[in-house]
Amino acid sequence: MTKESNLGIIILAAGKGTRMKSNKLKVMHEINNLPLIEYVMYTAEMLGTKLKPVVVVCNDDPAVQDYLKNRATYVIQKERLGTGHAVMMAEEFLKGKVENIVVLYGDMPFLSTNSIKKLVNKHLKKNNQLTLMTAEVSDFNDWRENFYDYGRVIRGGIKNYIVKIVEKKDATEKQLRIKEVNTSLFCFNSDWLWNNLKKLNNNNKQGEYYLTDLVGLAFAEGQKLSSVAMDPKEAIGINTKEHLEKLGVEII
Repeated sequence: MTKESNLGIIILAAGKGTRMKSNKLKVMHEINNLPLIEYVMYTAEMLGTKLKPVVVVCNDDPAVQDYLKNRATYVIQKERLGTGHAVMMAEEFLKGKVENIVVLYGDMPFLSTNSIKKLVNKHLKKNNQLTLMTAEVSDFNDWRENFYDYGRVIRGGIKNYIVKIVEKKDATEKQLRIKEVNTSLFCFNSDWLWNNLKKLNNNNKQGEYYLTDLVGLAFAEGQKLSSVAMDPKEAIGINTKEHLEKLGVEII
């Protein structure tokens, strides 16, 4: 059995287009006449997994389902309570069916299949419970401005291990100066993921269940976790039309 056949994929796509100043779902905005979700879905499909990607969608707009049709399995997130909560919604479709799970975001059109493979390969080689992709930028100017809103990677100790991820709204001024950011791309051991999602709490400024809190939890438990560096341009998530204008790309 290949590593791909034992891999599940979750794509988070329930976000509204509020910051796009649009009534259209965020992942249904287009670049070059294709919705953002198409780029991520195609990248995921190129992994050749035995199961279709599980796409987490909202409860009041079927645009993603109407577009992707039978290319995916769908789970509805009726209440948008954070990324950790969104992943919880996929448990019934993947628990006991795959050994490892990759979590992707539907608004990251520049992500390559090769980068996901690097993430999975590192995860398997190290026999990790959790592996994440990070990106380091020189500053938060020009096209890199988008990354200022990303969570910061907190490292510590003699070997500079990743200790936790701090989201921007919860970060101190000192932490906001850190240039290594969390891309929100993860590979998890499946059993570990389902067991530990239940331990998340929403004691933060957004009152949400952060998937990123699993990093700190894994470190505190002494679990095996690693990171993989990626090209920042692949890690760009599309939150506003202005973000893409800085890249010279038109979004509609």
